[in-house]
Amino acid sequence: MSPDWNGLPDDLQLALAREAMRRAAETIAGQAEALAGEIEIGGLADRGGPEALRLLAAVVRLSARDAPVPRGTA
Repeated sequence: MSPDWNGLPDDLQLALAREAMRRAAETIAGQAEALAGEIEIGGLADRGGPEALRLLAAVVRLSARDAPVPRGTA
């Protein structure tokens, strides 16, 4: 049986949330990269998408990496 989220220590909640956000960002960035590749090989119409998608992937990765660490209590 998994522990209740509210029963976990704050530090562990923050670490788990941070890792979940990192994984979500990597998933989004990976999907943008895959879509850019599909456009480049002709699977989808090219309307300037690959460059925009790669920019999106870079921004998502940067913001996930540089996210501020929450401190204090609410």
